[in-house]
Amino acid sequence: MQTRHTMAELNALSAGDFVRVIGPVFEHSPWIAQETSARRPFGGTDDLLGALCDTVRNASDDQKLALIRAHPDLVGRMALTPESSGEQAATGLNKLTPEEVALFQCQNEAYRQKFGFPFIICARLNKKDAIIAGFARRLQNSREQEIRAALEEIYKIASLRLRDLIKE
Repeated sequence: MQTRHTMAELNALSAGDFVRVIGPVFEHSPWIAQETSARRPFGGTDDLLGALCDTVRNASDDQKLALIRAHPDLVGRMALTPESSGEQAATGLNKLTPEEVALFQCQNEAYRQKFGFPFIICARLNKKDAIIAGFARRLQNSREQEIRAALEEIYKIASLRLRDLIKE
């Protein structure tokens, strides 16, 4: 189990330690915590989350796409971070039938072919059937709509991960 920190503890960390603790909130993207670190002190979890998300919103389009592409496919073969692994397992995505695995892989490929990045959905807030329906619905979107949708899902994931790290 990971160590939980108070906001006062997070505010008092060195920049490097802040990035070490908060960096994993955004998949393979410690630059977000690095850029947000200088904005301390934060009054609470929502304040910190808002600052982190603002860092992403103010990032270049290339940085946003790199953040999106840093995420693994659902039920994919890519090595998962401990955070992603636990989130997918909590949704039961680690206990699919071979047919369901094939369906996810087919949907992942169709999505990646159309948009050039992985399908992102906050697994902890969805069940398997909702995720499958999400693929079908979101494959109808434009690339710009999907970039916005992916970032909104990333913010949800970050919110849950941050709440796991902070004791209030």
